[in-house]
Amino acid sequence: MNGYMYILECSDGSYHTGSTQNIELRLTQHQNGQGAKYTGIKLPVKRVFLEEFA
Repeated sequence: MNGYMYILECSDGSYHTGSTQNIELRLTQHQNGQGAKYTGIKLPVKRVFLEEFA
């Protein structure tokens, strides 16, 4: 299974980094306020970087 490293830009211009093996689920969780406390209070977020790893 591949892994992903991502960077999100929050509504206040700050950034959040994370990693996951299921990128679609993780991004949906972030947009729904379930991904992390940090992003949950700074919605909406948008993905600005994504890299896939074997």
